[in-house]
Amino acid sequence: MLIALALLQQAPQPDGTQMALLVLGCALFAVALMVYIFQPTNVLHPEAKTRLMYLYERKEQVYENLRDLNFEYKAGKLSYSDFTSMRDSMEQEAAAVLAEIEQIERAALKPYTYPEGGPSNKGARA
Repeated sequence: MLIALALLQQAPQPDGTQMALLVLGCALFAVALMVYIFQPTNVLHPEAKTRLMYLYERKEQVYENLRDLNFEYKAGKLSYSDFTSMRDSMEQEAAAVLAEIEQIERAALKPYTYPEGGPSNKGARA
């Protein structure tokens, strides 16, 4: 901007190039500013969660909820009947999560079986 003001303070030129240079400079500055502000950035996308990752997180949440429930019962905030009913439902949820984790891990360890008697050697080099 100071350069533009310095150009305006010079002796005026009869053909209007001074004003054209000022407008051109401001336009270039505005375009450069817009490009800088709105340029796309490389955003790092986290790994997509697999079902197994979700289940491990869910297991930790259920265990933490069980610990909190036990603490609240010992602190006297819950009656025994409320404590047992909530504990039973959380234990059932934990058992379901653990069963699904075991099922997925067992399926992952099972070797792949090829259809129709085994892998074909089609296209393989001997």
